[in-house]
Amino acid sequence: MAKARITGTGSYLPKKVLSNLDLEKIVDTSDEWIVTRTGMKERRIASQEESTSHMGLEAAKAALAKANCVPSDIDLILVATITPDYPFPSTACLIQAALGADHAGALDIQAACSGYIYGLSLAKAYVESGMCRHVLVIASEKLSSFTDYQDRSTCVLFGDGATACVVSQEGKGLLIDSIVLGADGTQKDLLYMPAGGSSSPASQETVANRQHFIKMEGKETYKHAVRRMESAALQCLEKAGYSEEQISYLVPHQANMRIIEGLAKRFKISMEKVFITIHKYGNTSASSCGIALDELLEEKKVQKGDHVLLVAFGAGLTWASAVLTLT
Repeated sequence: MAKARITGTGSYLPKKVLSNLDLEKIVDTSDEWIVTRTGMKERRIASQEESTSHMGLEAAKAALAKANCVPSDIDLILVATITPDYPFPSTACLIQAALGADHAGALDIQAACSGYIYGLSLAKAYVESGMCRHVLVIASEKLSSFTDYQDRSTCVLFGDGATACVVSQEGKGLLIDSIVLGADGTQKDLLYMPAGGSSSPASQETVANRQHFIKMEGKETYKHAVRRMESAALQCLEKAGYSEEQISYLVPHQANMRIIEGLAKRFKISMEKVFITIHKYGNTSASSCGIALDELLEEKKVQKGDHVLLVAFGAGLTWASAVLTLT
């Protein structure tokens, strides 16, 4: 049976930087407060022209180039996002058209911050079943469109950006050894957007009450995040047949530095093995893990046989982990 592997990665980040000092001018906060509680120093903010599909398209082009693929090679496009250009059509269809991937199917998936790993799981299944030879996985988020810049507890957290990878049947790259997925819909109110869907359509009242922005119960979300990610990562390692000591790099969802440090401590992993981008980009939801993985491959000397552990947690609640091995 063909073993799915990531043969190329790419990312796109807007040029505009929103620093902690900039946020001090907008809400009652400070650089010291933000850094101490989150580890974030700045984040990228997309312009009006940089839609979710635009950022995803640019990340996809970079991934295709590294994978030595052309758009006509792609059989399926998967886009993980909670900030689509439109409720419908899918952002994946917009990217498919702009890319000229005429032979590809296209659909969006929604697992919030776990979206990139959920996308990898689907790509792995399609490739290893023989249904597809090449799947393009994209995670793109324009969270600034749904961030309430009057809410100091959330507006400091989120940034914009996109990532992509090509998952193929053959070629050199990162084997997708194992993936574990999880969810708990009973905790849906910890992180959500109250209005804009069919249960609470947009109205003058929902707009006036600022219900079209991200709402989060930070302390409760933190409690779940560390525990759920640890459990998913341990299950994923066991499924792949590896021990904690064999992890070469840990690439966690970049949600909060305290969460990342708590996770590393539970794994007894030195922070030198934990790849961090949170200080530069903040929380970019579904694209977070993929952006970090792309930068890891660019900046570190990842060796043949090295094991990379991805782990994420997000609204839903959802969580996911993947073990990758460089071939």
